[in-house]
Amino acid sequence: MAAKKSKKVTINDQQFASAVLAGNPQKPGEQNKTYIKRQLTLYLEALLLVDDFNELEETQFDVAKEDQRNQILEKIVERRYH
Repeated sequence: MAAKKSKKVTINDQQFASAVLAGNPQKPGEQNKTYIKRQLTLYLEALLLVDDFNELEETQFDVAKEDQRNQILEKIVERRYH
């Protein structure tokens, strides 16, 4: 019987953060300084979220079942954005 191949998902943090920013346009009437601060905060949060995900992928996802993975991801998102 062949060994089951591990299919780990690793996200490039900078590419992900850049993609998140691309979908976050400046609001009408929003001052440039406010927009830049919002973009910087969003970029840093995206980097941290991906780092958390990649670390979990490396350590815990090897043994987690699919429903456990979803619960872990929900907790990460809740912690970062709420």
